[in-house]
Amino acid sequence: MASLDPQKIALTKQGATLYTIQLGLNLIWMPLFFKFRRPIEATADITLLTGVTAYLTYIWGQVDEVAGWTLVPYLGWLGFATYLSAGVGYLNDWNLADKERDRPPTAKGAGTKYVDEAPEVKDL
Repeated sequence: MASLDPQKIALTKQGATLYTIQLGLNLIWMPLFFKFRRPIEATADITLLTGVTAYLTYIWGQVDEVAGWTLVPYLGWLGFATYLSAGVGYLNDWNLADKERDRPPTAKGAGTKYVDEAPEVKDL
């Protein structure tokens, strides 16, 4: 039986470990980027996540070709997300900490944070 092949069993276990690692890296990225505003660390995390997922795709593709191909769209998304993460960091000089400001409490939506863009120039 092909399912009892020792090499496939070893690859399946390795794939399960890689899946757990990529899941952890995926869960870490969002707080790094959005809560802690650490674009350098978030970009490093998502780059590592993309590499681990690419290797996972290769490993699972050896176990079951369909399983490997089902991860290809996810790899495409990770590539795009890595580009966005690096782009946002680069365009903001890798510092997102000072990009929000509080809106005056008398204004509608008190307590809401807004991105601090360039000051508006009013026409006279």
